[in-house]
Amino acid sequence: MASATDIAIARQEIEYLRRRYARATDLIGEGTEDSLAQGRRIYHEIFTADARICTSLGGEVQLEARGPDGWVDVAHEALKEYVSTQHLVGSQLVELARLETDASGQVTAGEATMTSYLQAWHARADSVWIFIGSYVDQVRYFDGVGWQIHDMELIQLSGEDRPLGSLRP
Repeated sequence: MASATDIAIARQEIEYLRRRYARATDLIGEGTEDSLAQGRRIYHEIFTADARICTSLGGEVQLEARGPDGWVDVAHEALKEYVSTQHLVGSQLVELARLETDASGQVTAGEATMTSYLQAWHARADSVWIFIGSYVDQVRYFDGVGWQIHDMELIQLSGEDRPLGSLRP
């Protein structure tokens, strides 16, 4: 049986998947050969090879891909018109469905759901697209790999295009 410490560590490791995803997505948004490679590497670490990944609006799927490479292509295409992006992860809630540990407390198997709030800022030369949504992830623990997302849905709740103000005081 998993201890309270085992549960807390598992939750933190799962939450960190989303934080790494935000960093990887911003790297992909930079669009350079090096930043794309860095983002792709992180996606391969946090997603299963066959992960279902999609965005939705009003219950309708907008973008969808399988696996980390498919999502790199989708993210790169979606972000290519922006000069910079910043994905800000807010509140996170991890619900562990199953957590198995060995006698030393090492996780041997597990499944969980994670919901994370998101504000993503996508800057153009003269405006910024603000995307507000929630990620809903299904994650599993794989021996020798750790926690990975095998199903991710990014649900758009709202969005707004705002003109950028001057950087001068």
